[in-house]
Amino acid sequence: MANNVLELKGKAFTQASKKQNKGGGAKMNGKVTVSSEHLVFLKNRLQIISEYWTGKTDAFNGILISVYYNKIAAKSNRIAGLFKKENSNFAVVGSKFNDNKDKHIITYYLDFQDIRESIQGLEKSISVLNAYFDGQINHYKFENKLIMERFSYDKFNISKSLFMQIIADVSYIEDFNVEEAPEQIRQSIITLYDTKTDTIQLLKKYGINILSSRILDKLTVYLDSNQAKLLSYKAPYLISMAVEDLACLSPEDHILQYQQNQLYIPIPKAEPTIGVIDTLFDSNVYFHEWVDYHEMVDVNIPKELNDYKHGTAISSIIVDGPNLNPWLEDGCGRFKVRHFGVATGAQFSSFTIIKQIKEIIAANRDIKVWNLSLGSNQEINDNFISAEAAVLDQIQFDNDVIFVIAGTNKPNDKVEKIGSPADSINSMVVNSVTKYGKPAKYGRKGIVLSFFSKPDISYYGGSEEQYICVYEPSGKTNVAGTSFAAPWVARKLSFLIDILGLNKELAKALIIDAAGKWEEPSTEKMALYGHGIMPIHINNILMTEEDEIKFLVSDISEKWNTYNYEFPIPLIKDKYPFFARATMCYFPKCNKNQGVDYTNTELNIKFGRITDKNKIIVNRNDKQNLENIEKNYLYESEARNIYRKWDNIKRIIENIDKKPMPKKSYKIKNWGMEIKTNNRLDSKDGEGIRFGVVVTLKEMNNVNRIEEYIRNCQLNGWLVTQLDIDKQIDIYQSSNENLDLLD
Repeated sequence: MANNVLELKGKAFTQASKKQNKGGGAKMNGKVTVSSEHLVFLKNRLQIISEYWTGKTDAFNGILISVYYNKIAAKSNRIAGLFKKENSNFAVVGSKFNDNKDKHIITYYLDFQDIRESIQGLEKSISVLNAYFDGQINHYKFENKLIMERFSYDKFNISKSLFMQIIADVSYIEDFNVEEAPEQIRQSIITLYDTKTDTIQLLKKYGINILSSRILDKLTVYLDSNQAKLLSYKAPYLISMAVEDLACLSPEDHILQYQQNQLYIPIPKAEPTIGVIDTLFDSNVYFHEWVDYHEMVDVNIPKELNDYKHGTAISSIIVDGPNLNPWLEDGCGRFKVRHFGVATGAQFSSFTIIKQIKEIIAANRDIKVWNLSLGSNQEINDNFISAEAAVLDQIQFDNDVIFVIAGTNKPNDKVEKIGSPADSINSMVVNSVTKYGKPAKYGRKGIVLSFFSKPDISYYGGSEEQYICVYEPSGKTNVAGTSFAAPWVARKLSFLIDILGLNKELAKALIIDAAGKWEEPSTEKMALYGHGIMPIHINNILMTEEDEIKFLVSDISEKWNTYNYEFPIPLIKDKYPFFARATMCYFPKCNKNQGVDYTNTELNIKFGRITDKNKIIVNRNDKQNLENIEKNYLYESEARNIYRKWDNIKRIIENIDKKPMPKKSYKIKNWGMEIKTNNRLDSKDGEGIRFGVVVTLKEMNNVNRIEEYIRNCQLNGWLVTQLDIDKQIDIYQSSNENLDLLD
């Protein structure tokens, strides 16, 4: 007998603001000795860059400069004395990594006055360094108050605090430069650096006239080949990122075809609706009554039979996939589709599709789950998110929707990395595996921005071992491709969201948790599979083993610490006989102009026992957000690589293969959960972000303790709902019945 997943409600998380750090002040890189020679080098670089910009700022009133850091720089390690002092972080307009992915290159937009003041600050600091420190200083001297306070800094017309901040800044900086994009010779979607100038007027000053319809957002524009070439010749420093207009956005190939007789399907009733954005749909197929079709391709464009194949096939899986593929019976039933035909089977403009997607979502707010199985042949860029993915991420932040996106196929053996829009961070990105769980030979690899785990999960997309059966205009067809794995995930998401009533954060976390189970995959494995292979049947997502307790909690982060210390985990002889894992998902605001620093908000989760000092026992020695920063210092690269800092999917997994050792209990017998919120830019970016957490407890002695846990929760004031599939379906159907009232 398996246990149902439990949803806990009724006890809201508490919100607390961050305590102000005492002491504060500039912090120098402990691995670097700052010399006056290095300050002279940086001062000279700033003078050269100032001369470079002389005569080039007729089109806008500032300059662009890139800082080459000597590490992956946390926000606290970035410039705070040079440039705009404490406001320098707001001058950031771009960010990327070096070729080795171990150092930041951050671009700032400044005034000439900022550069002049920076040069003066370096000159004064050089004088202080030579006069008082023999031309060099390390962090031991820097942190010694007796040494730092005995000198007269006013003699050099600089304050001690500014001198220390400039030294701290320089300890993290290797060089300054101006980034220039390579020549663009094809029609492209181009994102400009933010120079606080109207885009149409800015481009006009370089002889490029565009219509407002060619602007995706205030900094992203579509330029034809001549315009792109002209801009890259006259102002290569303006181009933050550029990608060829993905006219080769193409769906997967169909492997083997054969026609069958028409199939039977009942008339749709109150089933949920999934949105599909794809190629055209053939309204003559047997399931046409289940599809509300909207054709958005220009009527003047000629259509061929091939233009209807892919879109019709995708909708056939969503409507009637298990009937066509009994081996993939998922227990979710059938779904209605609202299908938007935005492309033909030939080449088309992704810029046009992006704009159409924004319009489609705005006009169809009743749909929560959207399937997008179109993907680019081009590989993603290591340093910036594609324009398509950025739009999808923004849509999902602004609206209560989730996109399911195919992980894209290899157009040839030279292409390895996934293509746009599979680099969308907020979306559920799906790769394909064979019937036997091996990576499909046509699949491509993540990761995204050298860090984010994409794909999210994998599923069966067809292979020589077992193809996916779909229905096209000509009848049943056997196919293979990541396009045909994604709709199965959309079905399960819709079941969880539309039928069970879960929010998108919990639905996404449930699927990822079920796919990943107790395994913590390597980076190499995640690049192929994501967190794991999604189970076929919905029961394997909503039910657990007898010795497991799985529960869901969800709330909204409003302040730095969102916490709840009232999880009554069963005690046996004053100890906890459980392994634990937790999966959290959230949908952050993103900013593609920040390059590799793409997500604005970080939520970090801690879950576990509460010590006698009212602290949650931290898993894996996670030092993030702990008090006493000096003692608990953590490098930014470690926080990203080990604890997935800035990732919008967090997983804490105990090793269940180790020797079972029941956990000690303390005075407080409940467990606690803390969600700590940090922001890169605006502190308000993290306000109002909803998170969903799935917690699984595995009993070390294979004992079923779910009834005891339910009772404990109820006694502690929790409202406990068992997600019984049959009951939830009955409730959904009853609430959506059309009642015929008698006269």
